[in-house]
Amino acid sequence: MEKEKIRILLVEDNKDFAKLVQVYLQRFDKDKFEIVWKENYTETMKELDANLDFHIILMDYFLPGRNGFEITKELKAKKITIPIVFLTVNKDIDLALDIMKLGVDDYLVKEEISSPVLPRTVLSVIEKRRLSNQLIQIEISQQRLKIITETIAAVANDFEVPLKDMKELSGSFTKIFGTGEQQNFHKIIDDNINRLVEKLDKLKSLKDDKTVKYIKDIKMLDLSSPPS
Repeated sequence: MEKEKIRILLVEDNKDFAKLVQVYLQRFDKDKFEIVWKENYTETMKELDANLDFHIILMDYFLPGRNGFEITKELKAKKITIPIVFLTVNKDIDLALDIMKLGVDDYLVKEEISSPVLPRTVLSVIEKRRLSNQLIQIEISQQRLKIITETIAAVANDFEVPLKDMKELSGSFTKIFGTGEQQNFHKIIDDNINRLVEKLDKLKSLKDDKTVKYIKDIKMLDLSSPPS
């Protein structure tokens, strides 16, 4: 099975430096990285308008026209959440603080690209973002489960009482109906009542947010029995 490549959008106006980035990443692992190189703001935004399927953006700070800082601000405004690592020519503390305040994931000095720091930073940023997204999804799931269980607790009694009455009424039908078609109808009614009771019991004992996609944007709880 072919492993998924890490797709990198490299925004860099220096052609020679862009080639070096590709060389050093492929030297680290020639099959791991797929790099798309863009030279300026216009090309970068055109690429991202057409395709957001990138794991990370390597962004040069000094670019013609709009610089990396301005491009990043626009990406944030457009809710583009791809992790960004800035490439700078020197260790400027003020610049580093401005970059981190903007929400950039990390920054590297360009002289470091020939060392393992570059690929390790790329991999580290991607992994941190993956774990962060995973934690967010867990928190969302927990909050959703809390709301679901609170709602179920509030309305359960409204279902339990009529279901109990229906079950008792269905039981009395057993004495009335003998054999034949009427008994078959009674069995269908009884089976549906039992299924409703079973689903309500599962809802009341819900421990996991088993929300699954139904149709389009509609989601529903999966109350199917686990495989035996």
